[in-house]
Amino acid sequence: MTNLRDLAHRFHALHSTGRPLLLANAWDIASARIIADAGAAAVATTSAGVAWALGAADGDRLDGTAALAQLARIAAAVGVPVTADVEGGYAADADGVAETVRAVLAAGAVGINIEDGPRPADEHVRRIAAARAAADAAGVPLFVNARIDVYLAGIGAEQDRLSKTLERAAACVAAGADGIFVPGVTAPGTVRALAQGIDVPLNVMACPGAPDAAELGRLGAARVSVGSGIAQAAHAVVRRAAAELLQTGTYRSLACGYDYGELNTLMGQGRSGM
Repeated sequence: MTNLRDLAHRFHALHSTGRPLLLANAWDIASARIIADAGAAAVATTSAGVAWALGAADGDRLDGTAALAQLARIAAAVGVPVTADVEGGYAADADGVAETVRAVLAAGAVGINIEDGPRPADEHVRRIAAARAAADAAGVPLFVNARIDVYLAGIGAEQDRLSKTLERAAACVAAGADGIFVPGVTAPGTVRALAQGIDVPLNVMACPGAPDAAELGRLGAARVSVGSGIAQAAHAVVRRAAAELLQTGTYRSLACGYDYGELNTLMGQGRSGM
């Protein structure tokens, strides 16, 4: 566990308001190694991307055992800290979340996202508390990132979403969350208000049209991730190239592909990002 503790401490230290940790989300060994090779300080997984890679839909539909096995492959492939999107915890209740956390640590990851999704706020808090207790019992300072979907899911009246998010965030922090993730928000005023109202690092999810990472950092974000965005872009290339080949018999979509020799060498190097 010594190396895992070191990685966990390293991951915690990467969260800095004003200079956010930038996380490009991976879904398999190849994407994780490419991200690490690009200079990433850490690698995050995307639950959607992992589910799609394993032939399932996103939204708590992928078997947790399969997701955790993919996480272990990703963590073993890179030498930087890995944080895992475990959706609601791949469990029916808080006790099950504790089991998931033990499996996450065994897989070699040092961070997790746990989302509230459709669950009541108090159930989400119980899951955060269970994750914290399980990690503490294992002696690893796992970074527990509590995801709050009030904005993403459009819960309640628009004018009440900030206060509702801050209320949920405070309860999660009291339960042991190290960070708060609020997807669905990139408006500068809202990001600033969230950062000012939350006592732990704020994670936002960026997408085309959002302020750049430097501006999000100035607004108070300590972590910027892109969720399933890179996976969606990669799969769009597959669709575009296949459609071009099948419909016109041409290959222009392949022009900007990763060099075969470079990619093959990267995949044969063992751990990347050491």
